[in-house]
Amino acid sequence: MRGVNKAMSMATMQRMPNYLSYLKSKKKEGIENITTVIIADDMNLNAMVVKKDLQAASTVEGKPNVGFNIEQLIIDVGKFLGYDNTKDAILVGAGQLGKVLLSYKGFYNYGLNIVAAFDNNKKIVDTEINGKKIFDTNKLTDLVKRMSVRLGIITVPKDNAQEVCDLMVSSGIKAIWNFAPSHLIVPKNVVLMNEDLAASLAILSNKLKELLKSEEIL
Repeated sequence: MRGVNKAMSMATMQRMPNYLSYLKSKKKEGIENITTVIIADDMNLNAMVVKKDLQAASTVEGKPNVGFNIEQLIIDVGKFLGYDNTKDAILVGAGQLGKVLLSYKGFYNYGLNIVAAFDNNKKIVDTEINGKKIFDTNKLTDLVKRMSVRLGIITVPKDNAQEVCDLMVSSGIKAIWNFAPSHLIVPKNVVLMNEDLAASLAILSNKLKELLKSEEIL
């Protein structure tokens, strides 16, 4: 496959981590080579879609009747996603959701390392969650600049989200992963990704209704 540098659709980007997880599971099974047809069948995807996705991320050349080397695919897809270069991040909002994210040890496998968390609740400031210290929010700017952190995670209530976002931006954060149910405004040179849990639940509920209706018809 020939790797290409081009903008990828959101759907393609969302499939990439799934490919990586799938390939790693096949490697654990002792499988050394695999074809796009097998990948497509196992993941319920179109073979041409799989081929195009992996062409955008990998330089692996497939062999007739053999397929592609799984180990090299894992390396290439991991590099494409940036998982080979751990990214330091800070988190603001050490409430229930914040604690869950701070306690999740799997982030490191995906290149994310939350180095510290911040909150304005004096009861939890100076405590630790999963080895991550909780600092007072007023120390955010100093730590971000001192450690050259460029990625921030927002898990604060809706009413505080924009204020936290502005603080991150002014401190030098260039990419924000927002879990607050709020429409945030950021400069053009800052990347914003909204994780809308309410919207995801609405979509899931709607698909469940459709599934149940189809089963009733059958």
